[in-house]
Amino acid sequence: MRTTGTPGISWERARNVCIVKTLAKLGHFPSKTTEKEAWFLSPLRSETHASFSVSLRKNLWYDFGMGKGGNVIDLVMLVKSFSNREALEFLETGTIATFSPPVKKPVVKQGIKVLKVETLKHRALISYLDFRKIPVEVARVYCAQVWYQYKDRQFYAIGLRNNKGGWELRNKYFKNSSSPKTYSFIQNGSRQLVITEGMFDFLSLATMEEVLVNSSDAIVLNSLAFVDRIKGLLPKYERVLLYLDNDTAGKKAAASLLQLYNHITDCSDSYSGYIDLNEKLKDEKDRRE
Repeated sequence: MRTTGTPGISWERARNVCIVKTLAKLGHFPSKTTEKEAWFLSPLRSETHASFSVSLRKNLWYDFGMGKGGNVIDLVMLVKSFSNREALEFLETGTIATFSPPVKKPVVKQGIKVLKVETLKHRALISYLDFRKIPVEVARVYCAQVWYQYKDRQFYAIGLRNNKGGWELRNKYFKNSSSPKTYSFIQNGSRQLVITEGMFDFLSLATMEEVLVNSSDAIVLNSLAFVDRIKGLLPKYERVLLYLDNDTAGKKAAASLLQLYNHITDCSDSYSGYIDLNEKLKDEKDRRE
């Protein structure tokens, strides 16, 4: 709707005329421009430090020295001492660009891209396994050497494949995973299931209890967030053994599973005094060496 008695340009259109372009027409140019704002020496008073701000996203101005702001029509009325009608006429004359808020560029998330999967053999990864006290022969049964790209750089890691084809990736410096992320399910056709929290918990169990692991199916959660996803798999087993961390989160997850079925056993007492299986394995091997 047009303002009664005003020229051709409507109030709505006039309000959307770009303030920065209007100030340029009036002979005022920004002292500093950021992604969000343009700063000017105030066109309304004398000053030496720019305290007049124009929002580049909202097309509104604010003079911090005066404590006053508004739209482009308000500004023209103040700068030129115009009436509302005169301000509209001024904004209608000439070709001042209409304000368009800046378009936010979508953020492209650079995920992990798996480049190559091969047998574990890199000396740095074998050294890391030695630090975690995992025999390379055990790790090679369940894991691979995975080369991957992340943010235009290439890395290598010990990889455990999950149930959807993604990888849990570990080396001395990084703990990463490729999409899709979920639990890992190792099936041996057994009626017994062991559940561990992470990759090195499982490899530690396979090192300490080789016969147990070889005669069981296994789930490596890869994150406690996936506890709910594996609940539907539990009824098909005659016995389920839990080897979750001895911390608050691990105990809470274990409790949620124990209350479901009577055939589930919490085995965390076997590494009581340690946070997890790998901590126990490292301590025992260090004391023997």
